[in-house]
Amino acid sequence: MYVFGFGTVLDTWVAAVDGNPWPAHAGSSACATDVKAKCLREALYTPEQRHRRDSTIWTLVQAILAPVQFLVFLVSLALVILYLTTGAAESAAIVSVVVKTLVLYAIMVTGAIWERVVFGRFLFAPAFFWEDVVSILVLGLHSLYLVALASGAASVETLMAIALAAYASYVVNAAQFIVKFSKGRADRPLNSGTRHSFARAAE
Repeated sequence: MYVFGFGTVLDTWVAAVDGNPWPAHAGSSACATDVKAKCLREALYTPEQRHRRDSTIWTLVQAILAPVQFLVFLVSLALVILYLTTGAAESAAIVSVVVKTLVLYAIMVTGAIWERVVFGRFLFAPAFFWEDVVSILVLGLHSLYLVALASGAASVETLMAIALAAYASYVVNAAQFIVKFSKGRADRPLNSGTRHSFARAAE
């Protein structure tokens, strides 16, 4: 069953944050040259994987959760910095990190399902191996914050330090995924036969 080309939603979001003004350098036009065979070997998705990516509802879920998580991150980061610099908004800062962690859990679980649908495994598919490795670090640091908060063993300053470490790892991980999905968008011409338009209805 096709889901109206929801894979293009993720492409659109990545295009909006991808600042590369030279798409040819990223490979978007290179695959139209004599090195097409090399591009085929280096493409992020096989035609079958791209078809599954564009057909699954989990692609849309990821496309929605990713910017939502980023917005929650920005608000929480502002509150954490406000507390550390002025001592104000302590409760708001603490709660905001909890909310950010819950959103992270949601995107990690649905992302694992997405990876299983597209690549046949829940984590560490070769195409996203290092992204998943860093994701585990991000998840661990966020979880450490919850454990420290629940146990009451850490001061607020320690909690905020853990949160900042978690957020730093999150920024690195987000950059990894933007670069990787940008590559997937760049090699789209390889698989033009598998693209689905928004006009295609469910079958």
